[in-house]
Amino acid sequence: MQTESGTPILDVTGLSVRYGKVEALHNAAIKVRPGQIVSVIGPNGAGKSTLLNAIMGALPVSGHAKGAIAFRGDDVSAVPVEKRVARGMCLVPEKRELFSTMTVEDNLVLGAYRRKRAGERDFLDQLEPVFQLFPRLKERRRQAAGTLSGGERQMLAVGRALMGKPDLLMLDEPSLGLAPLIVKEIFHIISALRQTGVATLLIEQNARAALQISDYGYVLETGELALEGAAADLAQNPRVIETYLGLTKKVA
Repeated sequence: MQTESGTPILDVTGLSVRYGKVEALHNAAIKVRPGQIVSVIGPNGAGKSTLLNAIMGALPVSGHAKGAIAFRGDDVSAVPVEKRVARGMCLVPEKRELFSTMTVEDNLVLGAYRRKRAGERDFLDQLEPVFQLFPRLKERRRQAAGTLSGGERQMLAVGRALMGKPDLLMLDEPSLGLAPLIVKEIFHIISALRQTGVATLLIEQNARAALQISDYGYVLETGELALEGAAADLAQNPRVIETYLGLTKKVA
């Protein structure tokens, strides 16, 4: 697990989001350091996806964000989403948004399109590393993405994001709708992303799985950050245990 030392790659302060008169997020502050896995847990409707979309600059037209978002030391609060991507930020949305009629490999190649457009000759250099991380995708490289299982689609969504060589990978509910065994596999892979050096911000309802692989965690409730701390400490917090882990005693 990474320590909490070092300059944050992502530093969010005073982030609030409104949809019309409704405040969905209030004064949020989040830090992610290079190589860390940071999780944000909380119930449905707490504002977790809103947080990610605001950080990415991808809020719906009806949404309005204020606050400061610094990425690699630069203020990107007013930077368009495509330029945030170019700087090394990447969001894998809850719906995964794959091109279902295209092959697995073509979906992955599309993930490197920004690098190709930027003139990088080796824009496909992450294809083999992604196949090593997700052997099942290599087996199904010629298969249409729409024929994959839910777990395989999630793997493809993450793999496609990694093709762009992001410095910060943001994952919105990667375990959603997946069987328990597949969830375990997906989280094992997310944990392995540390070896690539990418920082990961993970939004997740499955608090147990998220805290097990994270270095640091935040608890978001009704639009406000209620708790934060080292993931191991949060997993031992009585309030977190009772509310999110479904246990009556501390986790071993």
